[in-house]
Amino acid sequence: MAAVNRRIVLASRPHGEPSAAHFRLEEGRAPTPRDGEILLRTRWLSLDPYMRGRMSAAKSYAEPVAIGEPMTGEVVAEVAASNDPAYAVGDLVAAFSGWQDYAIATGKGLRRVDPALAPPTTALGILGMPGMTAYAGLLTIGRPKPGETVVVAAAAGPVGSLVGQIARIKGARVVGIAGGPEKCAYLTETLGFDAALDHRGDDLPGALAAACPGGIDVYFENVGGAVFEAVMPLLNDFARMPVCGLVAGYNATELPAGPDRTPLLMRAILTKRLHLQGFIVWDFADQAPAFQRDVSDWLKAGRVTYREDIVEGLENAPEAFIGMLRGRNFGKLVVRVA
Repeated sequence: MAAVNRRIVLASRPHGEPSAAHFRLEEGRAPTPRDGEILLRTRWLSLDPYMRGRMSAAKSYAEPVAIGEPMTGEVVAEVAASNDPAYAVGDLVAAFSGWQDYAIATGKGLRRVDPALAPPTTALGILGMPGMTAYAGLLTIGRPKPGETVVVAAAAGPVGSLVGQIARIKGARVVGIAGGPEKCAYLTETLGFDAALDHRGDDLPGALAAACPGGIDVYFENVGGAVFEAVMPLLNDFARMPVCGLVAGYNATELPAGPDRTPLLMRAILTKRLHLQGFIVWDFADQAPAFQRDVSDWLKAGRVTYREDIVEGLENAPEAFIGMLRGRNFGKLVVRVA
C-alpha cells in the first residue's frame, strides 16, 4: 500500500498579508519512482521570506507558484526508494521539492547532506542557502575592511546573524538591528556584535546615530522601510550596500504614504558615491566551494554559531510562515516533517 503524501498547496494569491486561507492541505498517494528516479521523503522543510514573492503572480526573478501546486521550498529529505545507482535508500539530500511529504527527483540539482559533518538542518541554514547568501553578499558586494562599521538589518535571522559574524572575523565593527530585547541581547552576548538596536524602540534614527559615531561603511539590507530611512543619512562616502531583501514591503499593496524620497536617495548615491547592488544568491554560485570550506571551518573552530527555530509538523508550516513575516521566529525557521 502506497504511503500517504500530504501537500500544502497555494489555494489563492494573497493581496497584502497572507493568511491560512491562502493555503490548502491535500492528501494523496505518494508517487512511484520510474527508471532513473528516486523517491524523496521530506524530513525537514526550510521556511524563508522569499516564499512570499513566489505567492504573487508579479514578474520576478523566478516563476511564481501555480495555484493548486505545492508551495516552493528547500528540504532535507531521505531517499525512500531509488532507481538511480548513485543514490541508496537512507541517503540524505537537500532538494527544492516543496511543502510535501514525498517527491520524485532525478538526481539533478540535489546536494548530498552528510550528517557526520554537521546536523542535517544546517544544510538549510548556516551551511545552506541563507549562509551562502550572507557569505557571498557581504564579501563580494559589502567588502568590509578592518576598522569599518558594518550595520546589518534583521540581524538575528539566519542571514543577518552570519553577516555580522563574518564581518567581525574580517575585523569590522558590527551593529545589528533586530526586533525585541531578547534578540538584541543574543546579538551582543552570544554572537559578539559590538552593538544591537531594537527597531521597535522609540528613536531608532537617534539610537543608530549614537551607535555609529563614525558613520556606516557597509549596510547589509534585509528589511527596507523605516530601518533603511534611519540608515541612509549615516552612510559614509563610498559606502557599500548589498540589497538582499526588503521584507518590510513584501505584503505592501501600494506605495507608502508621504513624500517621494527617491530624489534624496539618488542625490546621496551621487554625492557620496554609494555602491548599492541587489543580488540573488545564485548569482554567486561559483563561490559555493569557498563558502562551504570557509564557513565549515569557522563553525568547527567555534568562530561562528547559529540558532534554529524548529516547528513540529507539516500542517503547521502556514502558520509558522505567516509568523515569520511578522518577525516571530528567532533563528533559522525549520519545520520538522518526518
